[in-house]
Formats: sequence, structure tokens, C-alpha cells
Amino acid sequence: MELINDIKIPSKDERIAAKHSYDALAAIMDELQTNKPEIEIEIEETKEKLKIPLSVLRLLSKILKATSEGKPISIIPIAAEMTTQAAAEFVGCSRPHLINYLKTGILVLQKLEGTEELNLKMWLNTKDK
Repeated sequence: MELINDIKIPSKDERIAAKHSYDALAAIMDELQTNKPEIEIEIEETKEKLKIPLSVLRLLSKILKATSEGKPISIIPIAAEMTTQAAAEFVGCSRPHLINYLKTGILVLQKLEGTEELNLKMWLNTKDK
């Protein structure tokens, strides 16, 4: 898992490239009229064709927009399980604070392969409340 300290702010060149790519992708997405759950794209250099889920293309659009604005990006699968220490680091709170949620039953640990891990989706749902 990428730690907060490892996340880098996009460089000026990265921001410019992301802005051009975002503008082009946004225009394509506006014109795109399909009911299919995926789209086929062609890599110009290799002429290789890839099928990409539309949801991933929408996510790429959001990533490009944030990058063009100079915002660092980190992607974590929602269903990921993590240790209490990793969960505390991810959300920016202390491990004891997280443990208080566990003791009061607001959050529940799952036993996985000999360790107790926290379901990230459960944490995010709790955090929103």
C-alpha cells in the first residue's frame, strides 16, 4: 500500500499533459453513445486494441482532471482489508483512536489468515456518518 509520504504532487509537465488528455477524453466521453459496459481503444504506437470498462474510463477521466489540477492521486480498492495500523495511517488518525471504534463496536475486525484486518469499505461508510 502506498503511504501518504510516498505520494508525489504532479510536476508541471505532468499537469500539462493531464490537462490535454483530460480535455480530449472529456470531449470523447460527451460524444460517446453506447450501452455497452466496455469500450475498445487503440494504442497508436502499437496498433493494439484494448477493451476497457467504461467505469474505468470514467475513473481515468477523474484521475486526469485531478492531476491537471496538481492534486496527488492514490487508488485503493474499496474491498481491501488492512491491518489496524495501516487503516489508521490511511485515514490519518491514531491507532488508539481506531481501536476505540473497535471496542465500542462501531467497526468490526475480520480474521484473515491468522491476522485481524479491517474492511476498508466498512471504515469509509462509518467515516461518512
